[in-house]
Amino acid sequence: MTAASLDTLLTWIRTESPTHDRAGVNLMMDLVVAQMQDAPVAVERIPGTDGLGDVLVLRAGPQTAEPGILVMSHLDTVHPVGTIERDLPLRIEGDRLYGPGIYDMKGGAWFGLEAFKDVARKGTAARPMVFLVTPDEEIGSPITRPLIEDIGRRSAYALVTEPARDGGQIVTARKGVGRFDVHVEGRPAHAGSRHKDGRNAVYEAARQILAIEAMTDYSRGITTTVGMASGGTAMNTIPQHCRFSVDLRVETVADGEAVTAAILGLKPANPDFKVTITGGMNRPPYECSEATSKLFDHAKSLAAEIGFDLVSAPRVGGGSDGNFTAALRIPTLDGLGIDGDGAHTLQEYGLVSSIAPRQKLMTRLLETLR
Repeated sequence: MTAASLDTLLTWIRTESPTHDRAGVNLMMDLVVAQMQDAPVAVERIPGTDGLGDVLVLRAGPQTAEPGILVMSHLDTVHPVGTIERDLPLRIEGDRLYGPGIYDMKGGAWFGLEAFKDVARKGTAARPMVFLVTPDEEIGSPITRPLIEDIGRRSAYALVTEPARDGGQIVTARKGVGRFDVHVEGRPAHAGSRHKDGRNAVYEAARQILAIEAMTDYSRGITTTVGMASGGTAMNTIPQHCRFSVDLRVETVADGEAVTAAILGLKPANPDFKVTITGGMNRPPYECSEATSKLFDHAKSLAAEIGFDLVSAPRVGGGSDGNFTAALRIPTLDGLGIDGDGAHTLQEYGLVSSIAPRQKLMTRLLETLR
């Protein structure tokens, strides 16, 4: 990696871009547009909606009607603005480059775009190429999912620059993700003088949380997590309201449907309570099809030519935009991004030494997928 390239990547990391900071995300989109200025790449910028950043659709390669190669990256991160100044300063320690978003997934997005630009310049693309750069993956891709699926249906392959796993492993399967919001309503009352008149929404919510957590079944790869809850207004008041969110992970479509029905079907134990549940499956399971297995075998042979061994990770618990294309039966390779560790933590880092070989792998995939 040249000093100039590293400098550019450091600029990316300094540009903090949490999902709901539209200005920060759009500054990242500006950097991508600038990156493509001297290449034969058509740039379409779609204004974001719902307070989110813009979307970029980059097109290059043969101008034919045949199904193309879709590459996907997101430039939103989970770290709030100021993280780089306070909790996760930008620094290089040996081979490790630390900074918010370097691993998930600015490192992979940056070199994926470099590979895309290089192939466009050389005119060596095997098929039409589309690079989709999104602003909302970290919150489930609410505004970009229709676009991902639309372009996906017209693609022969999908490549995703999410980070590599545990020593550079590629991703060929992910769990599906469900998201739910639960609102429990009881009856307020004074905790001292009118206790028996109240119906404690927090108490009822606790019952519902126990029922939801009990749906976890490790043998089937099903997990349910209540990660956020809030309720009540004062210590001496029986709470009228309690709200909590539910995260669901499943390995199969059938389990997603079954557990979704179970969560949405929860009822209060007492008719004096009202339980309202909204949500559903946010990302379908990404199962490793025969076509994806063949795509992995091809990537593995290219990696061997480059000089490293490409290994497929076990099914990954986290979701990505690759879940959407895989569910459409598009052969999908994920985890093509930078190697490292610490996604969504204050110890996040990428391995600088992984950039050059994995950029070359992306280049060769774009040149050889026929």
